[in-house]
Parts: sequence; C-alpha cells; structure tokens
Amino acid sequence: MLTTDSTTSTTATEDKLAVVETLYRYAAGLDLRDADLLASAFADDAVADFGPATRKAGHEYPPIKGRQTIVPALLGSLSHLDTTHSVSNPRVSLDGDTAHLEGIVACQHLPREDHSRHVLMTNRYDVDLARQGDVWVIRQVTVDNAWTQGDPTVLAGI
Repeated sequence: MLTTDSTTSTTATEDKLAVVETLYRYAAGLDLRDADLLASAFADDAVADFGPATRKAGHEYPPIKGRQTIVPALLGSLSHLDTTHSVSNPRVSLDGDTAHLEGIVACQHLPREDHSRHVLMTNRYDVDLARQGDVWVIRQVTVDNAWTQGDPTVLAGI
C-alpha cells in the first residue's frame, strides 16, 4: 500500500507529465495540421503571444485571444509551410489545478513547394495551464526566440 507521500509524489509526477503532454498536443496539432488536436491544447479563453519571437524575425504577430481564434490563426499562418516542432527541456511547477511550464521548442519551417529553403527557430515557451477535467490546457503562452538559423524570409506571410 502506498503512503500519502508516495501517492502525492505519484500524482505530482502524473500531473507534470500531463502538463508536458499538452505542449506535445500543441506541437503535433501544428505539424499534422490537425485542428482538433491543436484545439485540445487550449482553454476556451486562452491567449497566445508569439510577438517576442516573431519581432526578432522581423514580423509583427499580435497576441491571439480565444481557442476559436487561435487555432485557425495558427493553422492559417502556417498553411504554406511544412513544419516540425520538437519539445525539449520542459520544467513544470504545479499549484493545485494550475501549472507553469517552461520549455524549448525547436521549430523547423520549410515552404511546402520549395524544401531547398528553411528556417529553424529555437524558441523559449512560457506557458500557464489549468486542469480542465482530466486534461491540462494552455491558458496563456508566450513564445520568445532564443536563436534562428536559415532563411527568415521563409516566414513571410505568417
């Protein structure tokens, strides 16, 4: 039989993995162009702010509010690109039914019609999440660029 400390530790570990899984759903939703999977990562009233990262690439991308706006905006802005988003170094802190996640997402972008050009961005993600039922969802995400390699003009039109 587990002690209270073991149970608490197991529950915290499960929650931390579930929080990271939210960022994996987000990344896979983008790369697979799966609107339902991408939507599953966001709260109804979520805010996504890519401004710090996109400004470094010479683009303006204002914060997007609400899952119903975020999903089509992201999928639409990336529609001319093939992408891969790889999540690493997640660090999670829990506070009851809320969590904070910091991690790195390496984002490869290639024009769908011309894979000879690409841009690789390694971005820092700062994410606030909430538990909704059995899943965790993003309430607020801010993305800042750590470094970029390749042809940033690939991102024109986002």
